[in-house]
Formats: sequence, C-alpha cells, structure tokens
Amino acid sequence: MKTKILYIEDEPNLGKIVYDTLLLRDFDVVWEKDGGLVMPHFESFNPDLCVLDIMLPNLDGYSLCEQIRSKYPSLPIIFLTAKTETADLVKGFEAGGTDYMRKPFSIEELIARIQNQLQLLQVSVKEKSISDLDFSEQIEIGKYAYFPKQYELKAPSGSIKLSSREGDLLHFLVGNGNHISQRKEILLKIWGDDSFFNSRNLDVYIKKLRNYFKEDSNVEIQTLRGKGYLFIVKNQQ
Repeated sequence: MKTKILYIEDEPNLGKIVYDTLLLRDFDVVWEKDGGLVMPHFESFNPDLCVLDIMLPNLDGYSLCEQIRSKYPSLPIIFLTAKTETADLVKGFEAGGTDYMRKPFSIEELIARIQNQLQLLQVSVKEKSISDLDFSEQIEIGKYAYFPKQYELKAPSGSIKLSSREGDLLHFLVGNGNHISQRKEILLKIWGDDSFFNSRNLDVYIKKLRNYFKEDSNVEIQTLRGKGYLFIVKNQQ
C-alpha cells in the first residue's frame, strides 16, 4: 500500500515540482493550496504524513498544525518554510511539527526526511512505549493522573490530550523516577538522533510538559545543565 502524503503549499511552481516528484517516487499525494480547506482531506484521504507550508491563504501553517495535532496526535508533520529565524523554528515545533525544512530545499532531502518520520512513527507504534516499563492503566503524578494508552493527562482543571511524542517523553521521564534522564539518551530513543534541530525540539517539549504541570508546585522537571533532566514529584508516597 502506498504512503499517503497531504501536501499543503500555495506557491504553484514549487508545489507542482514537489507534487510530481512525490508521485514519481510512488507516494499517494493530495496537494492543497488553501489552508482553510485542509481539514476535510483528513476524512476523505486519511494521510500518513503532512508536508506543510507556513505562509498559506486563509489559515497559516502554525494554526493549521495546531488543529491537525489536536485531532491526530501521532501524525508526522514536516514544516516547509522560507522563514529563517530560530524563533520561527521553535514556533513550528510548539505548534506540533515533528520536523522542519527551510526553503530552498533539496527534494532528495525532503524524501529522506519523510522516510525518517515514517520510520520513527513505526518504531513508536511497535514499541508502544519508549521505556521497558509496563505501566498500568493509570499513573498518579501529584495532583495529576496520566493514562499512557490514551496519551491523556488529567489535571485538576481538566483533561489534556498529549501528542504521541509528548506522551513518550513524559513516559521516559516518569520511568526514570528520581534518576537523571540523559539528554542524549532521550534524543536517540525518542527522536532517533541527537541533531541540533531535534535538540531544540526537545527544549520545546520540556517547556510544554512543565506548563502542563503548572497546577501542582510539587511536580518539577529540573534541568541539569550538561546532563539532562530530573523528574521529581515531592510529597508523593
């Protein structure tokens, strides 16, 4: 069965080149030019991966990515953008992107990144968790309850749906208990390599997890400079 790619790009010349090349490489591709018309494709096409431009008519890529991520937490999303600032890269990861390429880019590199994202997803699905621990249906974390199989974190104020990568990271940190989670080990096990871009991505995800636990001051994710992170739940028996 062919891999299904939803390609969102409003620039016609670039879009045609990428679209035609992906078809020639035996992908099944839907190309959409309008950010506001993307979501219905998920019902009709059910893509395995999204390749997403940021500057789009009617709905920008960041907002669109957030919508996609809220409904499809494990779907790989590769951003393509002419933006060059690091802040834009971080914003893309915060919105839920799993990879990021700056324009102009090599089609061969794009295909390699698509294959890498699909391989990482297969590993995640096959292993079902990033650690060897057999977690129960529910894990108590201070005032919170985490349900690993559903990627759901229940806070005092309500439920938080985690992406698969957020869930894998939380699983890894909790599984290490009061032991240091080495930064390099996290990157290799969850992202597949410890490149600069993945390292920045990890920073974004740590920030997001800290924000999720802000309702309980007893839950801390401490940064140990040059080493990694320590997940601590104070006063928990």
